[in-house]
Amino acid sequence: MTAKIGYDEVEVGTELPAQSFPVTRATLVRYAGASGDFNPIHWNEKFAKEVGLPDVIAHGMFTMAEAIRVVTDWVGDPGAVVEYGVRFTKPVVVPNDDIGALVEVSGKVAAKLDDSRVRVDLTAMSAGQKVLGMSRAVVRLA
Repeated sequence: MTAKIGYDEVEVGTELPAQSFPVTRATLVRYAGASGDFNPIHWNEKFAKEVGLPDVIAHGMFTMAEAIRVVTDWVGDPGAVVEYGVRFTKPVVVPNDDIGALVEVSGKVAAKLDDSRVRVDLTAMSAGQKVLGMSRAVVRLA
């Protein structure tokens, strides 16, 4: 599979389609099982509050993975992502209800690089707060 977006079709400032990702406690339990990260801050409200958190929080790597979906869905090929990094700025707090939390992600092409690559800057928000900082991906386009 190759990128469905051509390098020549993209300009600096091109906005990727924004997406919202719901996160519930059930989502976190499934992710813990898949990742092997059973830290109680991700599923035990009492423990999370005892260590100073406002409530259970989403796994950082889960949040990071949800954010990059905006890029992989846009480009059409997860293998086109050649670099990806973030800084965790705020936790995604996940209340114990049917709604949970919502992670809202937008992205835009910030730079055109050599070798048919572009840098995409992502913004990830939850409950009105930026949850990922310096969230950047380098993508090789067709």
